[in-house]
Amino acid sequence: MIENASKRHFMSETVHSPANSMTPLAATLASPELRVLRGVLTPWALDAPETETAALMAGAAVHDLGWMQRVAVRGEDRFRWLSGMVTNTVTDLPANGGAWNLVLNAQGRIQGDLHVWRNGDALEIELAADQAERLLTHLDRFIIMDDVELVPLSDGPDGQTALGLAGPLAAGVLLRLGLPAPDAPMTSALGSWNGANLRVVRGYEALAPHFEIWTVASIIPALLQALVEAGAQPVGAATLEAFRIAEGIPLYGVDIVERDLAQETSQMRALHFSKGCYLGQEIVERIRSRGNVHRHLRSLELQGPLPAPGAELAFDSPSAGPGAPAGHITSAAELALPSGPRCFALGMIRGEAELRDQPLTYTAGTGAGAARILAAAPEL
Repeated sequence: MIENASKRHFMSETVHSPANSMTPLAATLASPELRVLRGVLTPWALDAPETETAALMAGAAVHDLGWMQRVAVRGEDRFRWLSGMVTNTVTDLPANGGAWNLVLNAQGRIQGDLHVWRNGDALEIELAADQAERLLTHLDRFIIMDDVELVPLSDGPDGQTALGLAGPLAAGVLLRLGLPAPDAPMTSALGSWNGANLRVVRGYEALAPHFEIWTVASIIPALLQALVEAGAQPVGAATLEAFRIAEGIPLYGVDIVERDLAQETSQMRALHFSKGCYLGQEIVERIRSRGNVHRHLRSLELQGPLPAPGAELAFDSPSAGPGAPAGHITSAAELALPSGPRCFALGMIRGEAELRDQPLTYTAGTGAGAARILAAAPEL
């Protein structure tokens, strides 16, 4: 067993700080437009938005995931301990399976999100760079008498990084390179390419298949070129963010924040109600068994100008009282589609707005628009 104070020192020395850094892919491209995404500079736009969206919808899109980090969870108590820290299953994961999780405090408030992956008997977590230091420090505080060690895998010259590959033709691109293409979401498989070991992960998907290719940073330029030659279109983070919003996939720190409760996010895929005790479970179970929350994060389609995050939503109905508050926008984006641009958003919606199912309005600068709550992922 490693004494807890020494583990804290170990983590503080090795967890990568994303400040003023760029992803391995961004560092290899010739003069791309870079913006900070999830704490790290990443290519923002690589082609026309219409071309990039078309690759996601009808082809294969290769994109940056270098802002993600992997951390090994080691020690004899790793499964029991991690299960007690996150909202989804750990001990029941299949040998090459994963699950998205929320991390809560004792009051049930969301401290962050991460994916847990099981690779045989190995256990790893995957999280965004802008959450890494804070979230790992939070987790480390609860390693007290447990034989558990958190070991970052994304640091140093041999650190793990990732490229993303998305779209209906993405699996074919992987197979043309001799790489595995897992059939089911939230599963992974090992492979190799040009002498380098890789892990291909198939993640959650709403409008298109999403794969992650994890490998060492040194082969990213060659791997990118090979994926392009196999039929993938490079896509920047701006289009990926718009597609994320259209898919209804929330981003921690933007759509989900620390004050939120788990059920307010509507992300039931992150919760497991029979896995045993975990930090914050009492609040989650109390909400499930005794009642409901009074607001939910919902997907929206907008008609009108693009609103800024935080824009207030209001009822547009005499019966509800015109201008009565109905919620607020958390993120919004315009998606460039062959049929013309469409605007989508995520928003925290009050319960009465959902029950009434009435039109909602918002303002954007000097303009105004209307919002419609989507019951499912939109037809694009």
